[in-house]
Amino acid sequence: MPLIALNNRELLHLDVLTLPIPKSHGVNSVHLLNKKIKVMSDKSVRNERQLSTDIDQYIEAATRDNTRKTYRSAVEHFEVSWGGRLPTTPEQITRYLATYAPTLSSRTLKTRLAALAQWHQTQGFVNPCAASQVKKVMKGIQAVHNTKPKQAKPLQLLHLRHVIEHLETTITTAQETNNHRFVVRALRNRALISLGFWRGFRSDELTRLRVENIEVSVGMRLRGYLSRNKTDRHYQGTHFEIPALAELCPVKAYADYIDYAGVSDGPVFRKLDRWGKLHEKPLSAGSIPALLRSILTDAKVMNANEFSSHSLRRGFAHWADHQGWSLHDLMRYVGWKDQRSAMGYLANRSSLFANTLPIKP
Repeated sequence: MPLIALNNRELLHLDVLTLPIPKSHGVNSVHLLNKKIKVMSDKSVRNERQLSTDIDQYIEAATRDNTRKTYRSAVEHFEVSWGGRLPTTPEQITRYLATYAPTLSSRTLKTRLAALAQWHQTQGFVNPCAASQVKKVMKGIQAVHNTKPKQAKPLQLLHLRHVIEHLETTITTAQETNNHRFVVRALRNRALISLGFWRGFRSDELTRLRVENIEVSVGMRLRGYLSRNKTDRHYQGTHFEIPALAELCPVKAYADYIDYAGVSDGPVFRKLDRWGKLHEKPLSAGSIPALLRSILTDAKVMNANEFSSHSLRRGFAHWADHQGWSLHDLMRYVGWKDQRSAMGYLANRSSLFANTLPIKP
């Protein structure tokens, strides 16, 4: 009597003792069948584990690192700082909003609401933030506490020139004294500020730049690919180009840094230890503002603490505006999708940005 033909799924759930076993095969047939079932079962378990791991990885990748950290901090603030309990109710949400309305901006409160809403939805609870009373309270807070949003101080062209000159002096002096740590740090910082200004990069975009995705034609241009950015909602990536300049050239600054550091792949801007060794991991986006202020302080720039990573982006926007760039061209170059965001960067323009830097022929 032949063995019953079964597919893999049926085989995994089969009680071996129910099978009719040919007398000619005896115990050996049972042993072989048991062995096959065990192999199939182990393989299925491994596949399920791998699938589960892959799914978790994709879910995590769908949320940006900065968003994840911000939401985690918001939930912690609600539970620890305010003393709330999750899951919560619309009444508790409105009390939470009213408590912090005088001290936190409307934008921050909206972020907190988004984080709490996501927590409830992820855990399978009703979202209390969607209640009409919560929306009305939030609308009222915006009306009562309508303050001017804080904006980063733009890095003016004269500031950029002063900082670059200071870093180049540091590089020359360090090379003369064979101080490798000072050389690589100054080269990295010069490249970071140059690329950040002339391309209007955000801090998280600077930390995502990778050497293998950048192609340099010294004296002509730098072309690169950014795997994702804030406005790339569908993770399609962005190609960008930076022209070489007659002075304060970002292309030369990048090439000098990469050549000296001997980096052929991986993150462009990395942590640096006290011996001048570059780490494998990139700088964190959160460390860029403090690093920028430190660079400006070393260069003796006045009020260095008033600058942030957005100062580079805003400074370039002001410079481009004074060079006669159209709003459409500026938005396309920097990567803005929303006109209101672009115009926000151009507020309080200054005539100090009217200096011109010619592109190399």
